[in-house]
Amino acid sequence: MKSKYNSAGRFFLIFTFICAVSIGTAAAQPGGHLVVLRSPNFGWNLAFNLEIDGRPVGNVVQGRHYHAWLPAGEHVLTVRKVPYASLSEPTSITVNIQPGWTNVFTAIWDSDLVYLRPSTVLLSPGATWQNRGDVY
Repeated sequence: MKSKYNSAGRFFLIFTFICAVSIGTAAAQPGGHLVVLRSPNFGWNLAFNLEIDGRPVGNVVQGRHYHAWLPAGEHVLTVRKVPYASLSEPTSITVNIQPGWTNVFTAIWDSDLVYLRPSTVLLSPGATWQNRGDVY
């Protein structure tokens, strides 16, 4: 009887250790910071809907921005105008997220479409630190 409990206890400890190592490995995968700003002349009565890799992440309204940490690699950012008052098409852009870097995009509105314009400069971790983390 004692060996049955002893075996179950060992199995549980081994299983817990394997899970902890797996979670630690997944958490150690570095990612990058994504920031999406609104253009100042975007419009007070308009917002845009942002999707990352086909999953909606939210609507960005006047005075707000979106920021998140994404895993390194290629991602597709899709934006569309809100409210859907006319037949406006969504637009997409592919971004390659680099570990530790900050990718900044600005949403602009033109001809009834919303576009994401990439910033001319990617911010390295050192540049972000020099700006005291203020990339907005």
